[in-house]
Amino acid sequence: MPNHEARVYDSILELLPSADNPTPIVRLRRVVPLKRATVYAKLEWYNPFGAVKDRIAANLVRDAEEHGRISPGTRLVEPTSGNTGMGLAMVANAKGYKLTATLSTKIPAEKRTTLRLFGAELVELEDDLCPAPGAPEGAIALAAEMGARPGNYRLDQYGNPANPDAHYRTTGPEIWRQTQGRVTHFVAGLGTCGTITGTGRFLKEKRPDVRVLGVHPAEGHDIPGVRSLRQLKQTALFFPKEYDGLVEVQDEDAFEMSRRLCQEESLIAGPSSGMALTGALKLVPDEPGVVAVVIFPDNVFKYPASMRKHLPELFASTKPISGGLSSNLDNIVEFARASPDVIDPREASALLERTGGLLVDVRSPAEFATRRVPIAHNVPLPDLAGGYPVGLPDDKCEPIVTICKVGERSLYGMLLLKSLGYQQVRNVRGGLDAWISSGLPTTPSS
Repeated sequence: MPNHEARVYDSILELLPSADNPTPIVRLRRVVPLKRATVYAKLEWYNPFGAVKDRIAANLVRDAEEHGRISPGTRLVEPTSGNTGMGLAMVANAKGYKLTATLSTKIPAEKRTTLRLFGAELVELEDDLCPAPGAPEGAIALAAEMGARPGNYRLDQYGNPANPDAHYRTTGPEIWRQTQGRVTHFVAGLGTCGTITGTGRFLKEKRPDVRVLGVHPAEGHDIPGVRSLRQLKQTALFFPKEYDGLVEVQDEDAFEMSRRLCQEESLIAGPSSGMALTGALKLVPDEPGVVAVVIFPDNVFKYPASMRKHLPELFASTKPISGGLSSNLDNIVEFARASPDVIDPREASALLERTGGLLVDVRSPAEFATRRVPIAHNVPLPDLAGGYPVGLPDDKCEPIVTICKVGERSLYGMLLLKSLGYQQVRNVRGGLDAWISSGLPTTPSS
């Protein structure tokens, strides 16, 4: 049996949290303007592998073992935005499994590097920052296909009841015990929705008037591990009727709160923690007797590139990177991503209608054939990069807008067109996915 009092263990897995071995809660005093309510942060980076997702990683494997679906040597396959993959990689190492993670190239490089360090095999592809259910070419669909192969098994964090069950078994009982049953509000960011669903169910069984509150990012967000409202509507574990309130938080507010938590509360909170607290302060009333607990999913050390992008003033005195041509090219791409040349779908549509400009879809012909904007012209990115594009205007002053699935390849397309001398080139932020979400026309319809 683990000795939690002396902190002596036979296995790293014995550090996984429970009511007897909880992750800590810390009262917030400086960044919280509330005078009468008490707000606690539950610090999930104290999980053995650094994030709240360790809970579901362990429970997904436990559940699969108990049902006889896996045994040592099985290759686990799972789509991830980072933290679940990290937890699964380390649980797999401890138990004798292998892991293949399918994931988006938009996930911070630091997380992808760590996954490899932890022994995961990565299959990287262009997809939303958080994989989207139903995308035929996305990380979830690829994991489902790979998981069906002999010797493989897909755990399915996005639809497996063992995900919320992990929080029903651990997070809820921990909070109940840590607050001595005084908790009145529970707040969590929304990703797979396992945390809010499982914890909320436990707390409401204990105290039906506990308010369970969810926080989500805006469409086209840049916060790993969480989902916009559109993405949430496609999520199997999202049960809004079980929650007492939802609120949206913008990227800039989440990253700024992350900075404040580090500098004012001395908490190494990442951007999803900043998002959760920002949302909590919009929803939690400043009343006597209010005790709110907010989940802080992981620490800021996984996100230096994201912090540099969203809080550039913190890096203003940094000398230019001297890492050679590749580093300079990376900087050019990041500058382009944050430039005014990247525009929202409705702004792009209005620009094209007003000017009669050309919409260039840089996806492959096969992708283009599945669904596209009716006025789009297909110029695959390899053709642009190879210098043999077909169908571009002779007039280098004609407006051009680039688009792809999620706005990543088309960003490179925009830069390539500019290098070819085109002077008025824009890129659609969020790509075709964002175009569809904005209610703009596509063909053929799905």
